[in-house]
Amino acid sequence: MEKGTILIVEDEERIRMGLEDDLAFEGFTVTAVPDGEQGLALAQEGSFDCIVLDVMLPGIDGFEVCKQLRAGGTRTPVIMLTARDHEADKILGLEIGADDYLTKPFSPRELLARIKALLRRAGHAADEPDWISICRFGDVEVNFEKYVLKKSGHQVHLTAYEFALLRLLAQHRGKVLERDDILDRIWGRDVYVTARTIDTHIAHLRKKLEPDPANPRFLVSVHGVGYRFVTDAEQE
Repeated sequence: MEKGTILIVEDEERIRMGLEDDLAFEGFTVTAVPDGEQGLALAQEGSFDCIVLDVMLPGIDGFEVCKQLRAGGTRTPVIMLTARDHEADKILGLEIGADDYLTKPFSPRELLARIKALLRRAGHAADEPDWISICRFGDVEVNFEKYVLKKSGHQVHLTAYEFALLRLLAQHRGKVLERDDILDRIWGRDVYVTARTIDTHIAHLRKKLEPDPANPRFLVSVHGVGYRFVTDAEQE
């Protein structure tokens, strides 16, 4: 049974062929190319559910491919692969619009779990009747299409999961989302994370967005249940 279409952009033949075989075995339709130029052209012209993109590519590197895709309005989930384990590279990849990041060597099962989680998240977002691209609250403005958040006019870095969590809560503004529902929608059941993971991400978001993180105004806890995003209007 076909589960979706995947584009792999990887110059190392052994890795490219291995990923192609693994994902095809799992039921995905896979297209695999060895360089950034081909990858960019296919991603712009084709219809893929997820892109697995290596950073170190001949010609156009993965960072530039991802940057051009996002600048052109392509919202296909992107997982970046790299042999480098530098925090700055991870931050750069997420800042230009990558959704997730894996450092080589990695387990094919881990990549598969990440892909499933991203596809589930994208499916939930597409099905939401109140999809939003711009959100404003307090002195914060978020552009979810461009993955840009500004507070008092200054850009603030959020990770891909922080963006996803904030967007999910904002889409359901005023409603309580249970922790299990948040875990399923953002991380998926195939990735082992706990409710504590959500609490940690919420704490990070509060430090970045709230006027007083110790007394949150927008990202409100509902003890024993989950979290609720409260708008300015609801506080009046």
